[in-house]
Amino acid sequence: MSELDYDPHDLGHDHAPGDEPAESAGHWVMNYSIGLALATILTVGSFILPALGLVWGPSLPVALIVLAIAQMGVHLVFFLHITTGPDNTNNVLALAFGVMMVGLLVIGSIWIMANMHHYMAPMPPEAMTHMQAPAAAPTVPPAF
Repeated sequence: MSELDYDPHDLGHDHAPGDEPAESAGHWVMNYSIGLALATILTVGSFILPALGLVWGPSLPVALIVLAIAQMGVHLVFFLHITTGPDNTNNVLALAFGVMMVGLLVIGSIWIMANMHHYMAPMPPEAMTHMQAPAAAPTVPPAF
């Protein structure tokens, strides 16, 4: 079989998870069930890991980050159907563009806030006394 005869939906070829051929019986149900099971296991694992102390304390953040990245992979493959197939180029480009936009928004906001903090004029101590809340006056109950 040559490269020109390749059919991605042929049952005889190897397929990535989330990219099974449409002809297989119940492929959507099985695909979403596997994704749900893996996502549930990873979510429960991220709660059980710190509660039971199964991991050395200082390495706990790294373990939770690994579980979070694994969960992102499960969501991308099983629910968003992002695979390495040639027909998924637009999905991957849209995902990369979205990640880039969120990154620019977060990094730009942090940069602007840090710049504003750096160039903010210091406040003289006398102005600080005027900014304090006045002492609360005794409240008088209303007359009826």
